[in-house]
Amino acid sequence: MFESAFEALALLFTIKGSLFLGLGVGIGLVFGAIPGLGGTTAIALLIPLTFGMEPYEAITLIGGVMGSVAFGGSISAILLNTPGIAPNAATCFDGFPLAQQGKAGMAIGAAATASSLGGLIGVAILVAVIPVAKQIVLLFGPPEFFALAILGLGAIALSTGGKFLRGLIAGGVGLALAFVGFDAVNGGDRFTGGYEYLLDGIRLVPTLTGIFAIAEMINLTIKGGTVATGDRKDLKISRVSDGVKAVFQNFPILLRGSAIGAFIGAIPGVGGTVASFLSYASTVQASKNPESFGKGNIQGVIAPESANNAKDGGALIPTLAFGIPGSAEMAIFLGVLILHGLEPGPMMLIEHEGVVFSLIIAVASAAIFASIIGLILARWLSLITLVDVHILAPTVVSVALVGVYALHNSMGDVIEAVVFGVIGFLMIRYDYPRITAVIALVLGDLAERSYHQSIMIGDGDHSIFYSRPISLGLIIVTIAIILSPSVRNYLRNRKKEV
Repeated sequence: MFESAFEALALLFTIKGSLFLGLGVGIGLVFGAIPGLGGTTAIALLIPLTFGMEPYEAITLIGGVMGSVAFGGSISAILLNTPGIAPNAATCFDGFPLAQQGKAGMAIGAAATASSLGGLIGVAILVAVIPVAKQIVLLFGPPEFFALAILGLGAIALSTGGKFLRGLIAGGVGLALAFVGFDAVNGGDRFTGGYEYLLDGIRLVPTLTGIFAIAEMINLTIKGGTVATGDRKDLKISRVSDGVKAVFQNFPILLRGSAIGAFIGAIPGVGGTVASFLSYASTVQASKNPESFGKGNIQGVIAPESANNAKDGGALIPTLAFGIPGSAEMAIFLGVLILHGLEPGPMMLIEHEGVVFSLIIAVASAAIFASIIGLILARWLSLITLVDVHILAPTVVSVALVGVYALHNSMGDVIEAVVFGVIGFLMIRYDYPRITAVIALVLGDLAERSYHQSIMIGDGDHSIFYSRPISLGLIIVTIAIILSPSVRNYLRNRKKEV
């Protein structure tokens, strides 16, 4: 194993290997930062270009993209409240308020550091888990997926601060939207209004682009000024080092986020969006000041960004070990492996160990390289927050809509983004939390599908949910999370009485 690792490391630091890694990192940062594109689109476009390459060259190029795209998405999330890719939506909640306070450099510094360290932890977990990967992944079935989705939905109650009722309303709307489209279990379409476009359901990227990017640009245009509010003389564009220090000062949050990211990433079909939201929600839950989140708490940047990059290491476990893609990005990556004659599965780990370590080292190196670039450029990128909104808003909206259209070459996606832009603006105007609607939309489909599959497996018996240890454990954790605020308030009142 060590011989293969050293051989892969030597290949990476050749001129050709370094060039392919650098090219992958550059492409990943650009495609991550442009809303609507992301790693899936980047890898799909690169597949034909890898045809004439050696396997390790193609793997290094793709690994560079996978290791950097998550951080690229955090840049636009922080500066413009526009998640470059869906998992970066959780970063918007505290990253953008920091930018509004003139602390964009601090937020980018924290995101860069958390992303690189999270990526390294995710890769370390991958290396440690590969020998027992099959047993771990096979422990998860539909009941466990359902319990995991309910755990995420339970986090809605913790992310609304003092707006509990409005949060529940927004969450209910998100759940209702998750049920739009073709019903794969019972057949037929639901809530489509006769529009063929809605048969595929509410698409996540146009929705996130609208509810965050376009909504925020509408709001800023009405208010005028710049993204960063206040007197320009008081704004400190540096603060990058403050963000780096904040990550090490909150190291337990980094470790927890990375562990959540790697764990969720290893479960096929769940994805990085769930990982980043669960990491964010768990951080809010564990905080002594949960009301500070959504207002510029640096922990709200560290938690989702560490999970976002760590999930790649987790997602590679089922992909490499037995050819089950952990995400859409990994599904396309399988095509790259097959194109180069590499059959994913247990034999790949034995017969092509060198290629596996080339990928692992490329992803880890890309995470570090992308973060270094981010730290170097953070000070200049932060200046975007000082651009007049009447120049910024048309630019951001145009780029966002082009990115949304490029995803499926569909005008329906553009219309959906605009509609949710208006809805998002109304939610801002009337102070309804957008996070609850997004979490419910992301997890609603997973919860419904897994529930029906579980009932079919159990022949209609609901005991299947609490007769399996992992499913039962997740349900207990969900109950504990929901009850914890009440318990915390009770204990606080008891202390006051004493």
